Amino acid sequence: MPLGTLDRTAPPLFNQGQSALSKLIFFGALSLFLMVADARLNLVQPIRAAVGAVLYPVQWLALKPVQFVSGANRYFEDLQVAQRNEDTARRALMVQAERASQADTLAQENARLRALLELRQTTLAPSRAAEVLYDAADPYTRKIVIDQGLTQGVAPGSPVIDANGVLGQVTQVLPFTSEVTLVIDRDLSIPVQNTRTGVRSVAFGDASAHGGGLELRFMAANADLREGDLLSTSGVDGVYPPGLPVAKIERIERRADSAFARIYCVPLAHVTAARYVLVLAPTGTPASPPAPAHAPAAKKNEAKPAAKADKKTAERAR
Repeated sequence: MPLGTLDRTAPPLFNQGQSALSKLIFFGALSLFLMVADARLNLVQPIRAAVGAVLYPVQWLALKPVQFVSGANRYFEDLQVAQRNEDTARRALMVQAERASQADTLAQENARLRALLELRQTTLAPSRAAEVLYDAADPYTRKIVIDQGLTQGVAPGSPVIDANGVLGQVTQVLPFTSEVTLVIDRDLSIPVQNTRTGVRSVAFGDASAHGGGLELRFMAANADLREGDLLSTSGVDGVYPPGLPVAKIERIERRADSAFARIYCVPLAHVTAARYVLVLAPTGTPASPPAPAHAPAAKKNEAKPAAKADKKTAERAR
């Protein structure tokens, strides 16, 4: 048989379709497009929410064995801690009994003074208790995941606190869980106020080798700041209620070649060991509409005709 008549094409068994290089280029371009679309246009958020809702039962089942083992260890640890706390509470009960008698008197005096000065009463923001499930998988951020989500009424931007102070802020809400960015994350900032001097500033998260704390930036080198000063929320951002404890100044570095001081702070909340937290509603959430201001005036206008009628009746009787 002449060689020119032979079929030199590959048999169907070895036909691989598109080359590996073309597949690599296509999927690489698709990945870049999805990343840019998610970062700029937030197009993947519905898909992420749907995947989170579908995977929530799997996460719940996977966490149950771990929670069971940790719960058993925690039970015995809590039992010992409870016994020690009982002894401490008994000793402190005598001191608190004496202070309780003075607290009622001070509260009544404070109420009279506020009524005299016509000061606005501080309103507490609505809150919801939540439990920390696990830390976020990204090692370059400081985030945690709690067991309250969109179905429980958690809103993005809600402040999160624990028993000691501000823990962070809700940055992503899924149907059954929420992601909380801690105050020590480098992308989070919080307006604070020095409780000793009243000076306002902004605390930025510092997740560097310093140890995961906070830093006050752009503060003058001659600012009235001391080590040990307490920082609380100022409430000027419309997110955090005022007066919540945030951090304590740990170290101040003043250099002659810089007009600004480097101020390192330690968060008061247990940012790395929180178990139960409280999710507050942002202070910018619209409240219920107040009662119409013209209602008392209407009652007053209704009372005037009645007074005139009584006056006419008295004149006729005379």
